Order: sequence, then C-alpha cells, then structure tokens
Amino acid sequence: MQAFDADVFVAGAGPVGLTLAMDLASRGAKVTLAEIRRYAEPPSVKCNHVSARTMERFRRLGVAGKLRDAGLPADYPNDVVFRTSMCGIELTRIPIPSRADRYSSREGPDTWWPTPEPPHRINQISMEPILLEHTAALPGVKLLNRHEVLRFTQDDAGVQTTVRDLDTQQERTILARYLVGCDGGSSTVRKQIGARLEGTPVVQRVQSTFIRAPRLREMLQGKPAWCYYSINPRRCGTVFAIDGHSKWLVHNHLNPNEPEFDSIDRDTSIRNILGVGPDFEYEVISKEDWVGRRLVADRFRDRRVFLAGDAAHLWVPYAGYGMNAGIADALNLSWLLGARLQGWGDEAILEAYEAERQPITEQVSHFAMDHAAKMIRARSAVPPNIEAPDAEGQEARDGIAREAYELNVQQFCCAGLNFGYYYDRSPIIASDGESPPGYSMGDFTESTVPGCRAPHFWLEDGRSLYDALGQGYTLLRFDPRADVSAFQSAAARRGMPLTLLDISQRHVPAPYRHKLVLVRDDQHVAWRGDAVPADPEALVGMLCGEPAGEAPGAAGQSLMAVQA
Repeated sequence: MQAFDADVFVAGAGPVGLTLAMDLASRGAKVTLAEIRRYAEPPSVKCNHVSARTMERFRRLGVAGKLRDAGLPADYPNDVVFRTSMCGIELTRIPIPSRADRYSSREGPDTWWPTPEPPHRINQISMEPILLEHTAALPGVKLLNRHEVLRFTQDDAGVQTTVRDLDTQQERTILARYLVGCDGGSSTVRKQIGARLEGTPVVQRVQSTFIRAPRLREMLQGKPAWCYYSINPRRCGTVFAIDGHSKWLVHNHLNPNEPEFDSIDRDTSIRNILGVGPDFEYEVISKEDWVGRRLVADRFRDRRVFLAGDAAHLWVPYAGYGMNAGIADALNLSWLLGARLQGWGDEAILEAYEAERQPITEQVSHFAMDHAAKMIRARSAVPPNIEAPDAEGQEARDGIAREAYELNVQQFCCAGLNFGYYYDRSPIIASDGESPPGYSMGDFTESTVPGCRAPHFWLEDGRSLYDALGQGYTLLRFDPRADVSAFQSAAARRGMPLTLLDISQRHVPAPYRHKLVLVRDDQHVAWRGDAVPADPEALVGMLCGEPAGEAPGAAGQSLMAVQA
C-alpha cells in the first residue's frame, strides 16, 4: 500500500470525533477528520451537560478551562427547578452551583464528588466551537469540512476511505491505518460494516423548539435556573436556559397517545409549558424534534474499523449520558489505538475496546430507559388540582415536589454514572477475584478492584492524582519498601510506558488498601497487589494485549495467585 495520509481517519467532527482527535494527537498520532458541515457551522442545540468524567479528561487535554469560561453567565445558577409552569408556582428545586462557584461550593447534592473537575452545564452550540478551535490548532490534525464518507475498504495494513467534497462533488481517497465512525445515529460507517442497532426504537418523542424570548426571564419568579420542569395537566415539558438571557430550548414531551410530532399544536404547547398567554411574543430559531431510543450496536468493530458515540448507541439522553457516553468511547479507544500506534501494544489490545465499552453502553442504556419510563408515568399522573390555591392544591403540590425531587436528583447529580462503572470483561485487566461494587445512576462505591475507576485524591504537592498519571500505565506505590524493579525492567523491555508514582501522604481513600495499584491513563485500575508478581513478564504481556494462549481469566488468576 502507498504511504498513509493519517494514522487514524475519523468520520464526523462533532464532540466525540473532536475529542478522539484531541486525545490521539496528544499521543503523537496523525489524525484526519471528515465533517459534512462547513468549518464553524453551528451544531444543533443538543447536549446541555458535560459530565465530570469528560471534564477530567478535558483538564488533561488543556481545554477544561476554556469550557468553564463559556456557557451561561458566571453567576447564573445551574439549578433544576420544578414548577406548575415555567412562570408558575415553584414546587421544588435541585441546587447546583453556578460556574463561578463550581469549584468552591459545598452546598447541594453534587458538590461532594471526589473529582478535580465537577460537571459543567453548557450547551453544545457553545461547547463545540471551543473543541473545534482547540483541535484544529493541534499539530498532526487535519480537518476536511464539507466532506462526506462514501465507502471504504480495508486489508491487513490499513483502511482506504473514499470521501466526496460536497461543494465540488470531487472524490478523493484517504489512506489510514484505522477508521473510526463518529458519524451519528445514521452512521455510514456502521452500515458498511454490517453492524445492527438492537433494542427499543421508540421510547419517547419530544417536540423540541429553540426559541428567542427576551422578555421571558423578567417574568420568572424567584431565583433563575438552568433547567425548568413544567408540571401541569395541560402540558408537561422542560426548558433549558441556553445563554442565560434570551435563548431557551423547550422540550415538549409527547404523550404515548401522541404518536407524531405534529400530533399537537406546537405554539399552544410552548405557551402551556412557559405559562404565558396568547399575547406573549417569542421567535422560533429552529425546530429540534427528536426521538428517544434505546439502541446499542451488536458490535463496535470490524477489524480496523471502529464505532463510537451515536454511531454505536442511541438512548434517551437522561443524565446527559448521550454525548458523554460517546466521549467515554472515544477516550477508551484513543488510548488503545495510541498503544498500538506507538508500538508497545499488540494488535490484540484493540479487542479490549468492544469488550469494555459495549457492556457499559448496554448498562447505561437501561438506566436511561428505566428513568424515561418513570418520567412518562409521572407525566401521566399529574393531579388536576395542582394549581389550586386551596389546602388540597397545596397538598397535591407537596406530593409532586417530593416525587419530582427524588426521581430527578439522581439524573442531575449522577455520581454513579460518572464514577461507578467498571470494566469486568476486559482482556487487559487482571482480575483478582474480588467483584466490583454495584452502582446506580446516582450512587456508587469507590473501589480499587481492577476495572474500576481509581479513586481520586489530592497529592501533597497540590496536584490531582489524575494530573500525575503518565501515558500508558502509572504504578502507585504506597509503601516505599515495595521492590518494583522487576516490573519496571519487564515494562522497559517491552517498551510499555510505565510511570512510578510514590504516594507519601498519610490520608488516601480507604479503598487503597494494597501497597501497589496500577492505573491506566484512562484512570481505570489494571492490577493491584502487595508485591510484584513472580512473573512480571506475564503481567506486562497481558497489559500490552498479547494473547495469553489460555482461557479468559486464567492470566488474571495466575497473576493473583503469585502475589505476595
């Protein structure tokens, strides 16, 4: 084959594709992205939330600060409020700090999180341009705007992709070692590898409208909020503040007996959700109707071609885990591709991507679908007297307030989805026989069981543990007397990047009960023990993806058996 145009060709330059490119570039890879939109053409008004796990990686990629400085005004509360209508009676409120107070606030149900980077509320129309500008400036990254992927072929050496310039209609060929489809729910890449989306095709239809209403904020009672839930017998919906001034995204959640987007009048529904009369003026910027689904691809890979983000899974984006799950795909795949491209990872290391990410997306999709079902039931059970000024009306409002808070605090303060998931089917994680703790959408238990996220703590020099992780693997040593030279030598012979981090502080999270904990640079624990295994070469080989030549799990068991 001819010389490669790129190490990795990425179809799609939305948040998932851009994050993948950023992370690959940080590993020295050459990346080409193809995107059908023009450069800096605004995206749809979609995701409104960047999770803590995503922000943690953006911190390491040098873009977290730029994102924190964008979005809603610095002092604008990120609260979620429940009202009889947006301008109506307040029922309850989930307090979430403004971005000015995000690092310092200790009030509210998500300020306790063990992370250097809490979540950030910002709409994709403000977020994506920052990611795009940052990515376009990176060495080794090339953007092909107004280009669509037509077809591709692959062999043992690489992938040859034919793209078309949408302005000139000319076709060209891009030759890369790997191709990643980050090209959305209608993914051309997914279709061409023959992967099928399986699950529930329709969970919820949402009539969504992006509006400009300059007078709306002055009509709101009390403290403003990032998200407004409107609960009344006429129409239930959700409104998101986009700029904190005049732009709002109105979600009208259609009922099961309203099977089409045009089943009901859009204007009437918007007015019922906002709680405004016929004389209130607003402008429709765009219609953003969407269908909530629960679909996961039956495979995420065909040899040198991979799927990530909406190309691999689609579900109702409760807890913000649509885009954020896609970014988690990208970061998982990036470090595996980086290992392979840098030469220390065996080709088989790439098998870990599907083995790790597909089970997680299946789990998250069920969390989202279960929550969607509960929300649908709640919307169908709104008391008819919820707006009544009498004692019975107040009792109805109090009941709805309790139910709304308990149901929704877990999705807007979703510590479990951020920090609880684990990889328990991976060929490159050494199981030691202990099962990872379970988690829910809102709750989790910190753990160093291999496959779990390494619990965060601050180092004595003020750095986050994650800031100190090296590329590849980092060995945390909690006892300076533990001899790790044999492991270091085995890693050096294999060329596997290994950073030794001696932990001197006395107070670390309780789960760190072993003298040695090996952490991947995606923050997941790969191995732990009180001494280096008797055969460190075997451990290094497994970490680099070399086939063990034995039944799954056997390598991990042998490593566990020889620990001191």
